[in-house]
Amino acid sequence: MGVELTALHWIYVIFIFLILGFMIMRRDTTFICIVGIFLLAFTATQSLSASISSIFNSFIFTITELLSTILVISIIVSMSKALTRTGINDVMISPFTKLIKTPSLAFWIIGILMMVISWFFWPSPAVALLGAVMLPVAIRVGLPALGVAMAMNLFGHGIALSGDFIIQGAPKLTADAAGIPVLDVVEASVPLVFVMGIVTTVTAFILLKRDLRKGILKIENNTEKTLVAENASNQEEELMKSLLSPRVKKFLAFLIPVLFLLDVAAMFILDLSGGDATALVGGTAIFILLVISLLAHKNKGLEKTTSYLIEGFQFGFKVFGPVIPIAAFFYLGDSGFIKMIGDFLPTNSTGLVNDLGIALAHTVPLNGQIAAVTLTTVGAITGLDGSGFSGISLAGSVANLFAAATGASIATLTALGQIAAIWVGGGTLVPWALIPAAAICGVDPFELARRNLVPVIIGLVVTTIVVMFLI
Repeated sequence: MGVELTALHWIYVIFIFLILGFMIMRRDTTFICIVGIFLLAFTATQSLSASISSIFNSFIFTITELLSTILVISIIVSMSKALTRTGINDVMISPFTKLIKTPSLAFWIIGILMMVISWFFWPSPAVALLGAVMLPVAIRVGLPALGVAMAMNLFGHGIALSGDFIIQGAPKLTADAAGIPVLDVVEASVPLVFVMGIVTTVTAFILLKRDLRKGILKIENNTEKTLVAENASNQEEELMKSLLSPRVKKFLAFLIPVLFLLDVAAMFILDLSGGDATALVGGTAIFILLVISLLAHKNKGLEKTTSYLIEGFQFGFKVFGPVIPIAAFFYLGDSGFIKMIGDFLPTNSTGLVNDLGIALAHTVPLNGQIAAVTLTTVGAITGLDGSGFSGISLAGSVANLFAAATGASIATLTALGQIAAIWVGGGTLVPWALIPAAAICGVDPFELARRNLVPVIIGLVVTTIVVMFLI
């Protein structure tokens, strides 16, 4: 039997639309989310002090929920900085540079390497790890810098980040908002991630080859010169790269991938997922960071370890700072309400989102096909803020609502919303999210966004159609 909708439900719906509206207008949603939390708390408690306290409590609850994700990303960024500055990443990637003989090979090898590295290091650090080494090689064989940036974007910020199978930061956010286990979202996302990835990258490659053949795209030789000049000017980094002998660099370059492969094997053998899998990857990254710091910096290794960690945490909280308020609001749609505000939900309520889904099922004729299109649209809209992460909680929440209304697979709908949000906002379409890859390749982020637009739209359409058959 359904629950009668109250003012709490309608306030929640109104603020979902307000958040979407602000995202479409490319405005920050933090203020709206905090006001929404306050109004929900005040409506429930009728207490000004309790409502103000609920804002702080919601942040505490959200940070507690996301802390393992923030921590592992910060640690991995710390490790990647150590790899880059000591030159170990150059050695790790150098064998692949010998395989690159043509522009086509450059596109696919750089893309696949970016995808694999991003699964373990996340795309932003992976751009730094890969771009500086592979860009000159790609340009020498005839792939323009724009093509390199496209490959890194589509495979890293697209395929790898939208699935996030190893670190599981994205599935954690969407799964929590949808009220289902992380592993369910990961499993449901596997076929969708690869359908989206294959369609998008093949389309991008075909269009890239066409424009190269027609002469629309030309190789910018000055890009390599600029990059070399910038690297040469960074004397401190060049000096740090000489701290380790070539033999030690080769050993570490071999050992590090082996350790992460052992992590993946352990996940399968020991059936680790979610927080346990994240902890294993994070612990391995800390171990690697300690070894590199002590070997490279000798007597200063203790201090440099702390320095690397500080840089990593600065990055982690910079990325997740905008996520915390919006995630806090969407956690209120499920079990977070009682923990943040108290037991003020109506009798028989299973959460604001579930209640809305049940009510919707009795009033609006919905089906799985409409749900799939809606999730793709909502995901894409939430990505317009340029982070890809700040809105995926909304995607999970809406998936929960539509699954309750239509009986469709909540995990598949959640995965679809997650993929749409991250492909649009995580660094493939929104220009201000493309800056890392565009900067290291020396290209205009707006031009990069334009090049990615048609392949990503085609990929989203095909993936949505596939979901219609899966649910």
